[in-house]
This record gives sequence, C-alpha cells and structure tokens, in this order.
Amino acid sequence: MAAFSSSPSNPRVVPPPVGAVLSRLPAYPGSVLLVTALNLALARHLPPDVGRLLFDKKMRVQVRDARLAFDFAWTGQRFAPHAPLAAPAVADLTLSATAHDFLLLAQRQQDPDTLFFSRRLSMEGDTELGLVVKNALDAIELPVLDPRQWAQRLAPRQVLDHLRRRRGPAPRHGG
Repeated sequence: MAAFSSSPSNPRVVPPPVGAVLSRLPAYPGSVLLVTALNLALARHLPPDVGRLLFDKKMRVQVRDARLAFDFAWTGQRFAPHAPLAAPAVADLTLSATAHDFLLLAQRQQDPDTLFFSRRLSMEGDTELGLVVKNALDAIELPVLDPRQWAQRLAPRQVLDHLRRRRGPAPRHGG
C-alpha cells in the first residue's frame, strides 16, 4: 500500500483514512522527534540574531493531510517540544502544508515562496517571525534530506548490531 495517493487535481497526499488514524496519535512524541531533527540539522547553524527573535516563541508545524501538529519553541540554545497547544491560534507562528510538500521543502526540491503563492504552504500568526525563519533557512547551507540514505545506512539489522555492541553480550538466564 502506498503511503501517498495522487491525482491530477490533488498532488500527493496522505489518504484520509490514514490521516484519521494518525490524528488519534498523541502529539507530544511527534514533537520530540521533530525537535530532535531540528536540533541536529539547524540549531548549530542558527544565527544569533534569529535565535534572539525566536526565543521562547511557540511554533507549530501542521501536516494537513496527516492531521498532525507538532508544537515546539526555541530555548535560546536548542528547540524543545511544547505540550500540545490548546488551539492553533495560541502559537506565535503556525506553518501548514501536506506531508509531501514538507518533504519537498526538506529535500530542497520546492521553493517555499512557490508553495506559499500556490496556497500549498500557509503561515498564520506572526508573519514577521515567519519571514525571519524563512530567510534564515534560505541562508543556511543545509544538506538535502534524502530518506534513501537512512535505508542504506540504518537497516534494522545494523541498528540492532550497533546496540548489541554498545551494551555488550546479552545476559544469560538460567538456573
């Protein structure tokens, strides 16, 4: 089964039944995963002036078709997950798009301005903050996200072998 469906009028989207299931998942673990990725990819590259503007601002990324929202803030040194916000209007900045469009942005295959003006990417809240974030991301030379590299490097057997080497041999149970 494909993760995305596609039609001429509707670019790749998560099928509605999958979105319905995903929307029932707790938001906080996803926010933890998102901030981990942001910290690995962005935190050390964030210019100090951008960091000052982001400090303690509540941000939300909404994946429309997956019906997921991830809440986080910049602490001054790293991104940190936020407990789910009561309502989207509480976030200082909310960015919304489909999962596929966010993937295209991360892979640098699509420009945020193009997505914004075609109404595939929306920004709500503090638009000045949104423009600062966009301009900072455009200025940072980041590696292109290619999920295929994870499949090549992190096959399940390799991950398990790595964990076993770190922990040492499994304890023997017996009498």
